[in-house]
Amino acid sequence: MATQAKRPRVAGPMACGNPDPVAGFLSWCRRVGLELSPKVEVSRQGTVAGYGMMARESVQAGELLFVVPRAAILSQHTCSIGGLLERERGALQSQSGWVPLLLALLHELQAAASHWRPYFALWPELGHLEHPMFWPEEERRRLLQGTGVPEAVEKDLDGIRSEYHSIVLPFMEAHPDLFSLRVHSLELYLQLVALVMAYSFQEPLEEEEDEKEPNSPMMVPAADILNHLANHNANLEYSADCLRMVATQPIPKGHEIFNTYGQMANWQLIHMYGFVEPYPDNTDDTADIQMVTVREAALQGTKTEAERLLMYERWDFLCKLEMVGEEGAFVIGREEVLTEEELTTTLKVLCMPAEEFREFKDQDGGGDDKREDGSLAINNIPKLKASWRQLLRNSILLTLQTYATDLKTDKDVLSNKEVYAKLSRREQQALQVRYGQKMILHQLLELTS
Repeated sequence: MATQAKRPRVAGPMACGNPDPVAGFLSWCRRVGLELSPKVEVSRQGTVAGYGMMARESVQAGELLFVVPRAAILSQHTCSIGGLLERERGALQSQSGWVPLLLALLHELQAAASHWRPYFALWPELGHLEHPMFWPEEERRRLLQGTGVPEAVEKDLDGIRSEYHSIVLPFMEAHPDLFSLRVHSLELYLQLVALVMAYSFQEPLEEEEDEKEPNSPMMVPAADILNHLANHNANLEYSADCLRMVATQPIPKGHEIFNTYGQMANWQLIHMYGFVEPYPDNTDDTADIQMVTVREAALQGTKTEAERLLMYERWDFLCKLEMVGEEGAFVIGREEVLTEEELTTTLKVLCMPAEEFREFKDQDGGGDDKREDGSLAINNIPKLKASWRQLLRNSILLTLQTYATDLKTDKDVLSNKEVYAKLSRREQQALQVRYGQKMILHQLLELTS
C-alpha cells in the first residue's frame, strides 16, 4: 500500500523541557474534560513523521473515539483575551475572518502561564512548516508550475501581509501590555496563518443559516492530531455542548485513525496543509482548465477579425450569465466534471453558429433548455458534438503546455523507485501533484479524439 498522507509534525514549540509532551497533553485533557476512548492512543507509529492517533484495540463503525467539550476548544471566545477581542471585533474584521483567532494564538503562544501550553506542546515546530508559502519563490514556481499552487500562494501572501499591517499591527500597538512587536512579527503571523489553515476547524452552518457569515475557525485539541485520507475512517460531529469524533468504518487494532478535511484535490492539500496523497490514492483529485484558456483556444480557431470580435462578444455574454470569469477554472475530476453547467454552457455558446448565438443572446440565455449531446460525465465526453470536443481538446493541450515537464518525464521518475527516493520531500510532493493532474487531463484528452 502507498505511504499514507501525513501533515509533517515534529516537537511542538512548547515542548522544550518536557520529556513527554504526549503525557502532558493527556493529563491536560483529563483536567479539561476531553475524554479519549481507551481504544485509542496518541502515537508516532504508523505515519511518516510526527503524531497521529492509532487504534489500541479494534474499533467498530459508529463507536465514539473521543469527546471535546466546548470549553476545551481554543477560539477567540475561550482565550484569555476573549473579552477584549469581542469588544473590538468591529476593528478586527477582515476578508479571511481569521484575525481574532490569530491574535488569540499570538497572545497565548507567548504567555508564560497560558492554560493551553500542554496543547501547544503537540503542535508542529512553526519554523518547519512545509506549506509552499515557506518555499523559496524560485523553487515553488519551478516545482509547481502549471498546478495553480504558485498563483494561490502569491494571492495568500499578499492578503496576509496586508491584513497584518492594516489590522493586526495597529491592534498590537494599541495594546503593548499584551503584545511585543519584536516577538509578534510578520514572520510569526505567517506561520500561525499556515497553522490555522492546516489545523483549525470551521463549524458548518445549519441549512437554515445559509445566509449567515461562516463561523469563525477554532482549534480543536485531539481532533487536529488526526491526519487526512480521502478514504477516511472517522468523522467529526458537532453538537451544542461538544464535538465528537466517531468511527465511520471498522478500524483494526494498530491502524491509524484518519479524519477527512473535505473533498480535497492534491493541489489543495499541498497548498493548505503541506502534504499530498500519493497517486492514485486521492480519489478526490482534480485538474483545472482555466476559463481564459478555453477562450484562448476558441480565439485560435477564428480566421477573420469579424469572427474574433464575435468570439469576444460570446465571451462577454458568458460573463454576463456568470458562467465564466477571468480568474475562474473548469474543474475536472477522475469521473466527472465538477463544473458541468459552466463548461457545458461555455462550449455551447462558443461553438454554436453565429445566427443561433444571436437568437440565444436575444433570449438572454433562455429558450430551448433540452439536454445537449450527453452530459459531461467523463464517459460521455465522446458523445459530445465534434465542435465541442475539438474546443475542449485544444483547451487541454494549451493547459498541458503550462507545465514545465510532460507526463512521460514525470511517470519515468515516479516509476523508478531509486530515482524517486533521491528526490527531496518537496520534489516528491510536487511530482505527485503534477502527475495526478496530468493523468486526469490526458484521460480527458483521449476521450476527445
